[in-house]
Amino acid sequence: MYTDKKKPLILKLLPLLLVALLAGLVVLLLILPKDHVNEESAAAIREAIEKSARQCYTVEGVYPPSLEYLQDHYGLQVNTDDFYVNYQAFASNLPPDVVVRAK
Repeated sequence: MYTDKKKPLILKLLPLLLVALLAGLVVLLLILPKDHVNEESAAAIREAIEKSARQCYTVEGVYPPSLEYLQDHYGLQVNTDDFYVNYQAFASNLPPDVVVRAK
């Protein structure tokens, strides 16, 4: 004898819920690493600037007055299209304050 049993609503919606969950995970996986990479890149740029400033101090006996000085005389290259760089030199005998942030 044949009986028609209806499936519960949750079983009908389960495939749609799984697809939505997977789509959400894919979006998160694409967005989150980008922020992490930007933070690591900013830290690497900051370290490169500080290293170049220390090299200048070692060679010349004074810290560089500006970021442009490091770029012109020490070959430092900074991606200013994607990052804001704040370089403040207070005195020639004190290391500069360097802040790098993603745009």
